[in-house]
Amino acid sequence: MNRLLIASALALAATGALAEYPEKPITIIVPFSAGGPTDKVARDFAEAMRTPLGGATIVIENVAGAGGTLGATRTAKATPDGYTLLLHHIGMATAPGLYRNIQYKVPDFEHLGLINEVPMTLIGRPTLPANNYAELTKWLKANEGKINLANAGLGAASHLCGLMFQKTLGIDMQTVPYKGTAPALTDLIGGQVDIMCDQTTNTTPQIAGGKVKAFAVTTPKRLTTEVLAKLPTLDESGMKGFNVSIWHGLYAPQGTPKAVVDKLNAALKVALKDPEFIKREEALGAVIVADERTSPAEHRKWVESETAKWVPVIKAAGQYAD
Repeated sequence: MNRLLIASALALAATGALAEYPEKPITIIVPFSAGGPTDKVARDFAEAMRTPLGGATIVIENVAGAGGTLGATRTAKATPDGYTLLLHHIGMATAPGLYRNIQYKVPDFEHLGLINEVPMTLIGRPTLPANNYAELTKWLKANEGKINLANAGLGAASHLCGLMFQKTLGIDMQTVPYKGTAPALTDLIGGQVDIMCDQTTNTTPQIAGGKVKAFAVTTPKRLTTEVLAKLPTLDESGMKGFNVSIWHGLYAPQGTPKAVVDKLNAALKVALKDPEFIKREEALGAVIVADERTSPAEHRKWVESETAKWVPVIKAAGQYAD
């Protein structure tokens, strides 16, 4: 009987402690440098999370390196109390293929919910002798083996999209990795490389300014922004099922108490409806997730499905980042 009383007392104490969460600042680790797209999403999202968490202090800590795996490792090994979180992008699913010696696995995290998706565009140099997707595919087939496909570096969004595009189209291209999106776009605009696949956040200004040719978007549905609304999807252009976007999700270390996970998930869902956050994301060309993937279980299923999709593509290409 005494043991039962002690266990009951401990359970009540734990419940009371969780009810007060958060009692101190929460740190969201961003596994990339300050000022980048993921850092921007994290800072705006943290602002939207403060109110539903009772005005909590949320600190952003940038732990950049090794394609996001350093920050992810730091989070996986942190105390599972809800005070160290991770905001990561598609790298959560692609790292197992790109890095052969990472120090964590997807099960090492509690999945708290998906946040947004950033569509991608297929673009070409301004002097490319094709003006629509049909003409582009003819040109690609006629010049197989001579095509230069640019990307922002191994493991970058543009690299992943390019791999999937080559695999689906069945045409080999010469991959040209750069140290960042800016130099890759500069050479594309200058005609040193032929085509590139990159996020709307990076390509929309170039498309609007007529500096590159735009051929398609990589999502199943057409986009609605003024600059991109007329572009067809790769799916409707013949590449059935083609769907590549850069998404962001929120994570906690495995073993974080369910009550804390539930509280964080509830706050996430409120934050995703914050008008100011929505406005800022739309300005970046991002789409707020508004489906079942905002729940922990469906978020986990999504990451698992994305991992199953990307790892074979990366391994088949033999292009590793470690």
